[in-house]
Amino acid sequence: MKNQQDNKNGKKKLASEWFAKAGDDELSARDILKDREGAASTVCFLSQQMGEKYLKGYLVYQEKSFPKIHQLDRLVKLCEKLDADFAKIMGEAEYLTGFYVATRYPGEYPQFSFEEAKEAIERAIKIKDFVLEKVFKV
Repeated sequence: MKNQQDNKNGKKKLASEWFAKAGDDELSARDILKDREGAASTVCFLSQQMGEKYLKGYLVYQEKSFPKIHQLDRLVKLCEKLDADFAKIMGEAEYLTGFYVATRYPGEYPQFSFEEAKEAIERAIKIKDFVLEKVFKV
């Protein structure tokens, strides 16, 4: 029984490390949004990263491996194999996935507004809340 509890605590600790990194992304994104000093595209990118880290943290918690990808919709599908409820956040995942490339490279990508940045972080927070409820439910 003790080994089982230790294993569960170890999984939560490792998942919490992923969540802490996502929390750093959230803090930075919120600071940019609050003062509007910085690029809206950075908020969009950090929101995508935040969602990615929460989903990967969940997979780590479940002791599931995942490919080195940044497509949140694909990560949600991996999570859905463990818990069908993850279909509820597919819309958020699809919305955020596009920000990974579009915010990082020059070219024919759109400029992002602070309204889009606000939407991005709100969707990332929905993923955060959903995942944390699954992992740390009481």
